[in-house]
Amino acid sequence: MLSGKNVLVGISGGIAAYKMANCVSMLVKLNADVHVVMTENATKIITPEAFEVLTKNKVYTDVFSESFEKSNVVTHIALAEQADAVLVAPATANIIGKIAGGIADDMLSTVILPVDVKRVPVLIAPSMNVNMFMNPIVQDNIEKLRGYGYTIIEPASGHLACGYDGKGKLPPEDVLTDAVVKAISHEHDLEGTRVLITAGPTEESIDPVRIITNHSSGKMGYALADAALNRGAEVVLVSGPTALKKPYGARVIGVVTAGDMYEAVMSEEENSDIIIMAAAVADYTPAHVADQKIKKQDDDMSISLTRTKDILRSVGEIKRDDQVLCGFSMETENLLENSAGKLRSKNADMICANSIVQPGAGYKVDTNIITIITGEDTLELPLMSKYDAANRILDKVLELKGKKND
Repeated sequence: MLSGKNVLVGISGGIAAYKMANCVSMLVKLNADVHVVMTENATKIITPEAFEVLTKNKVYTDVFSESFEKSNVVTHIALAEQADAVLVAPATANIIGKIAGGIADDMLSTVILPVDVKRVPVLIAPSMNVNMFMNPIVQDNIEKLRGYGYTIIEPASGHLACGYDGKGKLPPEDVLTDAVVKAISHEHDLEGTRVLITAGPTEESIDPVRIITNHSSGKMGYALADAALNRGAEVVLVSGPTALKKPYGARVIGVVTAGDMYEAVMSEEENSDIIIMAAAVADYTPAHVADQKIKKQDDDMSISLTRTKDILRSVGEIKRDDQVLCGFSMETENLLENSAGKLRSKNADMICANSIVQPGAGYKVDTNIITIITGEDTLELPLMSKYDAANRILDKVLELKGKKND
């Protein structure tokens, strides 16, 4: 995701500095060219050599010893100019204050000051004692940075190294990495666009123990959310029960039943520009839910089912001319014929069809084989990762959106 991207990681002297070895490793695995700058206090917590081994690049700690390299290039200016993104983590109250005040008295603050935040995203991850974090001076500095265009990655809450409990923990390394990916992995061609996505299965209760559900893992819907976020969209993800990590930056609405999903979608659709229905929603739900566990009997048992509300059709009936509505069609036979029929009957702009009988497609796997069907054409995609498929789907959605806006 970060091939060809230069990521500058600034590490200040918070105790969480040791966690940045894993974060830097994760960025390197995404093919980023990572350069690390450390404050003197940070080097007392973890050695620069650790990061040099991970990045295969020199680690910078001192302005004066690193002022000039070959061709009289000023190092701190060169580092700032070549960066596609800057991540400062952990960001102590000290470094936050320096950046907010325009102070440049060590290598890290001197590197950050010349970075043009209008061109290069600078991500600041505060990490400190909860009382330090909540100090109004620190909060004012953080708001000042936001006003200047810096991105603040909110700290996590929990037990802190100082023994206190509260907000101030450095977010998990994958959250930091996701923030960098979101900032620079793709062109932000969905900037200013609100995308509503459904994902995962629904669960319909039979009794307090048993449910009716399906094999959906939610991976396709979550890949769509990740892709849309990385392209700059505001994403609302309505998700059935899954074990997947919440996409960084998305507003996630957790639901359980088809009825829950219907209510959530109908409350969000009006304010959405693009609606992608990737969830595997139950078509039927038990007519009656037992209050107690149904005991096993010697003879057979039947369950009366009633039809759930058709969410895709309901949205199709009320969608505006400027909205793009995309549905999914999971079939075992007559894939194109059934999916084309769904496109017409649901008043959708686009249907993504895939067959669960094809190897590498369908539920629980990380790949998919999708055919995109619109009223004008059919596009067959080869086997690819669900994330890559998600971007191809968004490409087509943007094409349709552009035609609607012409």
